[in-house]
Amino acid sequence: MEFRARSNRQPSSSYLSVAVLAALIAVGLTLVTCGKTTITGQFNNGMATVNVSLSDPPSCLPPAGNFKSVFITIRSVQAHISATADDNSAGWVELVPELNAQPVQVDLLNLPANAACLLKQLGSNTSLPAGDYQQIRLLLVSSNSSSSAVPASNACATLGPVFNCVVDSNNNTSELQLSSQANTGLKIPPGQVVGGPIHVGEGQTVDINIDFNACASIILEGNGRLRLKPTLTAGVVSTNTTGIKGQVIDSVTSQPIAGATVALENPGKSGADRIFMEAVTDSGGRFSFCPLPMGAVFDVVVEAVGNTGTAYNATVVVNVPGGTDIGTLPLVGETGTATGPGKIQGIVTAPNGTTSADIDASTSALQTVSLPGGATRPVTLSLLQGSVSNVTVQSAAPCPATGSPTGAFCAQYTLVVPASNPNVGTFSAGKITYTSPASGDVLYTVEADATRPMSGSAAICSPSSLTTNLDTNGMPLKVTAGLTTTAKQIDFAGCS
Repeated sequence: MEFRARSNRQPSSSYLSVAVLAALIAVGLTLVTCGKTTITGQFNNGMATVNVSLSDPPSCLPPAGNFKSVFITIRSVQAHISATADDNSAGWVELVPELNAQPVQVDLLNLPANAACLLKQLGSNTSLPAGDYQQIRLLLVSSNSSSSAVPASNACATLGPVFNCVVDSNNNTSELQLSSQANTGLKIPPGQVVGGPIHVGEGQTVDINIDFNACASIILEGNGRLRLKPTLTAGVVSTNTTGIKGQVIDSVTSQPIAGATVALENPGKSGADRIFMEAVTDSGGRFSFCPLPMGAVFDVVVEAVGNTGTAYNATVVVNVPGGTDIGTLPLVGETGTATGPGKIQGIVTAPNGTTSADIDASTSALQTVSLPGGATRPVTLSLLQGSVSNVTVQSAAPCPATGSPTGAFCAQYTLVVPASNPNVGTFSAGKITYTSPASGDVLYTVEADATRPMSGSAAICSPSSLTTNLDTNGMPLKVTAGLTTTAKQIDFAGCS
């Protein structure tokens, strides 16, 4: 599906902040949800006018995913200049004061008309102080809210006094449970702000994009309920020059591939590529990400499964700067007797000493690609249809009879991935130079991140992130088309 964002940023959740300047400035901010939220601003007569809008490139609409709509109701958008400010600290600044009296409900999976970047204008503030903002948060209207401030129309009304909900591919509507976000906000921490704190200088106009990756933010609990665990990111963007667009085609027929998943990625702290934004190509195979953080360079990762069930090699194009039309991206279809994707299944456990612990676990699949000059980099792959990557480890999910830590709770994940090595290209001087995919076994690494349920994204185990590149027999984790490979169990420890 195609996505564009007015001011957008990659995924994740957190905060922003800095020393306050005395004067006022022109600012633009973009918040993104399952897509993105864009905030743009100007200062008039010494005051800053901050216009807040929302946009999103959804990647989980049918047939690629199971959700038709994800509705959230926003009652406040706030920013803070301190990186250490907590939920109750003074100094949170309202970016859209009118939301306090008139909350806005947004469908994060709605596609803007005419491939526009913005999903919805949220409002404005004419008096934002200059400074380096290090945290941003969105506050939502909770179910059964006692406040008289509710949206003018409510797509979740069939469920009663519910203001955040999900509509699945069968048109069933379910409440989207909140963790602590109703009171403490959906947060973007400093580490998830591209380029560091958002600098709002006196007399300047700044566009900030916040990306709310809704498709990666929904957890299916063991009791069948859906819960929001937000994935947000942000960064200063240019709305006119920093987009990346292109078209995905079949390498043999040159026909466009609709429904291909396209991800923009950049290296995280560990050096592995992390998904910044995701979108799905439209009926013409086109995709467009806009805007993007100024000066940022991305790796573009593309995957697809054709209408006949034939999977394509993942294609990774490295070093693509914002403001680039990369043209056509040819995907190579699988050949041979089995041409479908493969599956990785595994179990995550969470003990607390010799007793059990409840955790949220987010799992992902990584492949390693070769870069120019001989270096290598692990790349996160977007997961194909049928994957269950976000799981809740709790008492409702008992562990296998053997091989699990004493007293642990367990949960099983399923990752559907290409059963081939990636096709890698390097973008330079306006063109892409490809190298042939590596020969031999198709090897993967599984990563799992543990957080405290109902907390948003607070770490709960030590360490809070674990990986495995082995199967249950202690052999390299090899994926084969049409088959399921069982990964070595991931056992978290010190989960309090």
